[in-house]
Formats: sequence, structure tokens, C-alpha cells
Amino acid sequence: MSKSLMKKKNLISHVLLEHSNECIHLEFTQELKVLSSAVYNGGLVSAHHLLNLKVPLSINCHEKPESSLQNYADSASWHGCVVGMMTAASMKSFAMQTQTVQEIEIAVLVTSGLSNARCVGDKAEYRHMLSDVKEVGTINIIILTSATLSEAAMAEILMIVTEAKVLVMYELGINSTTSGKIATGTGTDSVAVVSGVDTEPIRYAGKHTLFGELLGKMVISTLKTSIDEKIEYKF
Repeated sequence: MSKSLMKKKNLISHVLLEHSNECIHLEFTQELKVLSSAVYNGGLVSAHHLLNLKVPLSINCHEKPESSLQNYADSASWHGCVVGMMTAASMKSFAMQTQTVQEIEIAVLVTSGLSNARCVGDKAEYRHMLSDVKEVGTINIIILTSATLSEAAMAEILMIVTEAKVLVMYELGINSTTSGKIATGTGTDSVAVVSGVDTEPIRYAGKHTLFGELLGKMVISTLKTSIDEKIEYKF
């Protein structure tokens, strides 16, 4: 376990943040609902921690990603359910934005690596339906809010994040490394949405809602900052 983790700080309600050159760790002061595509405890779960762990570009074939993430959590003595992502991207790419509107807090955290940029529909390297992917490059995006989200709203947020990511790839002219088409992400992207507990449930979070508008803008600007901090994006 690295001893270089920065001191925990309050990020939004019920969420503490610490990070180092090898991970981003979010600790929840109470159990929160997380919907994610994370390699470890992905899906819809109630969790106490969310981890984005830096790993080598090619995963060690002798240890499953789930085991690596659980071992890291165990070494840190974290208790409760841990949702774990992996990335080969440098933690120098870590970008974050927070905003509070009408007493609702929203936070967007991004790390980005583009070594395996792909366009949706590109021919896959792994030709067996049950293959495990061994490479990582990865745009990892974490969304947190103090607002209580319905499960449908959490799913809509996944859509907003995906559309925002595609727009960034298009505007920056990032191409697939295999087909040459405009990339829509990388082959190993992950996203997590963390619901708060401080409001009446938000039922919808799509593009017709203020929440969806604000979140889309935040993801666009934060991802652009992560990819290239010199890029300025104005709304």
C-alpha cells in the first residue's frame, strides 16, 4: 500500500477523497448506491468505497483484476463493499470539477488514457465471446451527487456521460488506433454513478433536465482538461 496518499478531504456530502500517483480513493461515510461498469463489484450495488487503481498497460495474466483490486483494498484495511476500476492512464491525468446548484452537489472525476482509442463497431481483437480483455488504456469517469437518484436516473446519467465523451472525442479529433475512424472512447472505459441520500428522489436526469444539462457540461470540460490541460472550453 502506497504511503503517498494525500490527506482525506471532503468532496461532497458523505464522500471523502484521497489520491496518490497510484490511485483515487473515495470513501463514503455511509453506504451509498453505485451503478457502474467497474471490473470489481460492478453493476448496481451498495458500497462504502470506490477505487480507481493505476496498473501497467498489460494486466498480469497470473492475477485476476478482481483479486488485484481486493488485495489493494485489504492492504489499506478498507471495510465494506469496494467498487474497483483499473486504468493504465497516469494519475497526472486526474481532473475534477464540483458544482452546487439549488443546494444539490455534483462532482465529476476523470482519468484518461488514449492508447487503445476505439470507435464503436471496430473489429474486436478478442474473437471469443467469453474472452477476458488483458489490455487497459481507459477513460474512467466517476459521477457523484448529494441528490438521491432513482435507478432510471442513474441509467440516464450513464447515457449523458457516454454522449459527452463521444462529443469530446469528435471535437478533439481523436481517432481509433485500429480503424482510423473518429474514436468514441477507448476499449476499456469505465464509468460509475454514485447516488446521494440528501433529497427527494430525482426521477429523471436526461438532456431535458437542468441536472442533465449541468452534468453534460461538467463531463465535457473535465474530460477535456484530463486529456489536455491546455485546452480551454467555453460554454
